[in-house]
Amino acid sequence: MNEIRSNADIEPCLSVVMPVYNEAATIEQAVAAVLAQRPVQELIAVDDGSRDGSRVVLERLAQATPRLRLFLQEANQGKGAALRLGFAQATAPYVIVQDADLEYDPAEYHLLLSPLLAGRADVVFGSRFKGANAQRVLYFWHSVGNKFLTFLSNMATDLNLTDMETCYKVFRREIIQRLRLEENRFGFEPEVTAKVARLGVRIYEVAVSYYGRTYAEGKKIGWRDGIHAIGCIIKYNLLKRS
Repeated sequence: MNEIRSNADIEPCLSVVMPVYNEAATIEQAVAAVLAQRPVQELIAVDDGSRDGSRVVLERLAQATPRLRLFLQEANQGKGAALRLGFAQATAPYVIVQDADLEYDPAEYHLLLSPLLAGRADVVFGSRFKGANAQRVLYFWHSVGNKFLTFLSNMATDLNLTDMETCYKVFRREIIQRLRLEENRFGFEPEVTAKVARLGVRIYEVAVSYYGRTYAEGKKIGWRDGIHAIGCIIKYNLLKRS
């Protein structure tokens, strides 16, 4: 595989789907970081009923930035619901999920796109646990929980992923748009993993950096989401296979 050295080497080919819920502290910086990357053809931001001023910031940025396409959900429906809307609107050849909290670095898009552009992959997962990239040291049990969910998911899908719960997932647009996604909240991760595994497409995994937030800094995922993820692994791999 030919290595791609930087984002500057890649022509615009990427739709970035960004679900936003109460991220006023980081949203302007996140939008700027995404749009600074040359591979980004468009940024599709879906405000999921924010009440902290995020929507006002996004509306201002969208008026000044043609590559930022803004969609509004009046009531909070959850990350999965926001992603469904964003995926349906994507027009570029490749589609990536980008959270608005800057835990993941848009400057690493080239790492995720490399297997796709080389014609070797159809879906790429960015792993926080795979390599030597920078990782903020945070919660032990949160890390254990992520690895346990990945283990259960791998048992059900027969994949050998190291980080099923990662935000960074890149898809060929025709693949993500053909999936019938149902989960409205954080169950999106095990659901989409189960459904792409069932397609038999080529899945790659690359190491990415992770600058995680504490709960005091606004982290939203908790133990209840982990319990729900286990239910989703069972549901979409063993009970519901359509």
